[in-house]
Amino acid sequence: MERRHPDWIKVRAPASAEYLRTRALLAELKLHTVCQEACCPNIGECFGHRTATFMLMGDVCTRNCPYCAVTHGRVRPLDPDEPRRIAEAVTRLGLQHVVVTSVDRDDLDDGGAAHFAATARAIKQATPCTRIEVLVPDFKGSRRSVETVVRAPINVYNHNVETVPSLYRKCRPGGHYDVALEILAYAKELALNSAGGILTKTGIMLGLGEERGELMRVLDDLRAVDCDILTLGQYLRPSGDHLPVVRYVPPAEFAELKLDALALGFRHVEAGPLVRSSYHAWEHAN
Repeated sequence: MERRHPDWIKVRAPASAEYLRTRALLAELKLHTVCQEACCPNIGECFGHRTATFMLMGDVCTRNCPYCAVTHGRVRPLDPDEPRRIAEAVTRLGLQHVVVTSVDRDDLDDGGAAHFAATARAIKQATPCTRIEVLVPDFKGSRRSVETVVRAPINVYNHNVETVPSLYRKCRPGGHYDVALEILAYAKELALNSAGGILTKTGIMLGLGEERGELMRVLDDLRAVDCDILTLGQYLRPSGDHLPVVRYVPPAEFAELKLDALALGFRHVEAGPLVRSSYHAWEHAN
């Protein structure tokens, strides 16, 4: 039997006027968000603040990670007008910080890197002062794809390691921990050799069975590649067909982990049961 959610991760159903307006705008422009596709518990808060994490390249993923609520299956061709519509949504929402992510598109030679870059350029052209954060897939380790994205007008390069190495086979069968670290390291190397001042960022889900010692070794690995920003949140099971929650991490433990991570040298750490990679993202790059 699936254990019941503790009180500290329960949220009210979204119903604010701003939430409804944001949802209507996204529907009007035929845009996808990870907020909706991944069943994010913070959707009411974020939509209520007129922000969203836009999801590029459709709502169907070429991978089938057993923790993820995004649909797996046959994908569609890229929509060349999508970058323009996202830029329009950013303009109409008046966003100062926008997060753009995507499904995995292993069917594409570059994994969708050029589409990320085109979207960043469209946003900057429409609203030059908007900060752009990209939450990218691993591009199967392609350095060329990483270069394509880093050379676009972005401010934060985010790729989630998601979990500890020992759980990758169970949780991320299509990914590799070493590849995740390598692309974060390469993005930082490119950023340091440019005048852009790009920050790197990653996120980890807790409650999948990780041990505290192994988690701390992951944090050491991330600092070794000079990762700037870290998010730590509770894994929540999207359905009975997904991986079960092994443990609900209490808020006090998240607070301890935040202090431990800051002591390692992270520039910013967002940690808590409801934290997701783009939760309060507008505060992370300040």
